[in-house]
Amino acid sequence: MVDIRPVIYVIGRILIVLGILMLAPAMIDLRAGLENGRHLLASAAITGVAGVVLALATSNVRVAALDARQAYLLTAGIWTLVPGFGALPYIIGEPGLTFSQAYFESVSGFTTTGATVIFGLDDLPDGMNLWRGMTNFLGGLGIAFIAMIFLPLMRVGGMQFFRAEGFDTFGKALPRATDIAKQLLWVYSGLTLVCIAVYLAVGMTELHAVVNGMATIATGGFSPSDKSFSLYRGAAEYWGAFFMILGSLPYIRYVQLVNGSARPIWVDSQIRAYLRLLAAAVAFVTVWRVATSEMAWEPAFRETLFNLTSIMSSTGLNSGSFGSWGGPILVVAFVIGVIGACSGSSAAGLSVFRVQLAMAALRREVRRITNPSRVDPIKYEGRTVEDDVISALILFITGYVLILGVMSVAMSLIGVDPESALFAVWTSLGNIGYGFGPLVARTGTFVDFPQSAIWIMTLCMILGRLGLLAILVLVMPTFWRR
Repeated sequence: MVDIRPVIYVIGRILIVLGILMLAPAMIDLRAGLENGRHLLASAAITGVAGVVLALATSNVRVAALDARQAYLLTAGIWTLVPGFGALPYIIGEPGLTFSQAYFESVSGFTTTGATVIFGLDDLPDGMNLWRGMTNFLGGLGIAFIAMIFLPLMRVGGMQFFRAEGFDTFGKALPRATDIAKQLLWVYSGLTLVCIAVYLAVGMTELHAVVNGMATIATGGFSPSDKSFSLYRGAAEYWGAFFMILGSLPYIRYVQLVNGSARPIWVDSQIRAYLRLLAAAVAFVTVWRVATSEMAWEPAFRETLFNLTSIMSSTGLNSGSFGSWGGPILVVAFVIGVIGACSGSSAAGLSVFRVQLAMAALRREVRRITNPSRVDPIKYEGRTVEDDVISALILFITGYVLILGVMSVAMSLIGVDPESALFAVWTSLGNIGYGFGPLVARTGTFVDFPQSAIWIMTLCMILGRLGLLAILVLVMPTFWRR
């Protein structure tokens, strides 16, 4: 049996920190004389007390060496239980959402999806908009840490390939994981502060700069305005695209950079492939828009760069009328959204790394047709990719496509039109945040979706964030018996 006490202890400690952090938006609303400040305080108290109870009840356990099964449980617990407490401010305070809506909003924040069921963000109390941005910030940091530390151990979607980076961090090597976490925190926080400062310099208000800055680096997409970046045209869009790209690069490269090794970030084939794919998509869509409309080159390029970067990096911030561009542009958006950005970042989707390996495996099988006896190992950055990595990769991609199709059909069966259903599952599973289709057109949000569809999207967000198998493995009886 799996000893779940260390998992409960860690989650309890996380809830204590979460409750403390809720005090910041509470103080903002209290200083403004808003009743919502008291609601946030109540949410903080409930969360903190729950965390203390869980931590005290399991305080006698040893958490220095989590095994693989406990790692699965911990990652699943963080992204299913913690959002439940993160949803309290939306229920107790403004905007007074139902539990299903509030849990959706909280999961969307912590998984850095950016989809929302709140229409009227400009009228929300500042504290509530800050809390939304904080869930993006915390989720992005947690995802980056898990991508670097947990997923290689858990062998999710071929991520065991990155164990050779020197982060075999469990058991007696755990202090190494602690060092990595500290460096990651400094890098992540530093990037966020620089982004906020730049946003202030280009004319954003303090609240918008802080919330948008946290959402950008976390590739989260929660903006404090229904208009998102349409409020800040020009330089803000260029800088937004730049920081979204920074937020979607492998964080291991930043850790190596601060340790004095700049070469890995320049020679990383995944980063180069990501930038090439994004550049090709931006060039095609820009030319298409200019050729099929009377739009000038600069605004066409700027809007295209910002929106396609937001989609491929799975951020969810938007600018202009991207949803109405239609035609081949939506096909491009769909494809790059499925591909996603880099493994080891807070971005989601299949990831460029997995697509690179899948294409390499496909080329090898084509070559084998003409020369079956040929010894032809797959290599990535000079290293041979083992068969277990390819097997995990193919399983991950197959599962991703299968879930995308099955969930889209399920959405259609409960009354959602096909276009809205497909893009709702696409945006949830890829943690992208954008919505397209008739049900989204009125508000640009998912508030008009039926409750059952909201739950399907919530499940897809969690599955997409945790690499599908990290959740599905928990329902297997053998997982609990080993």
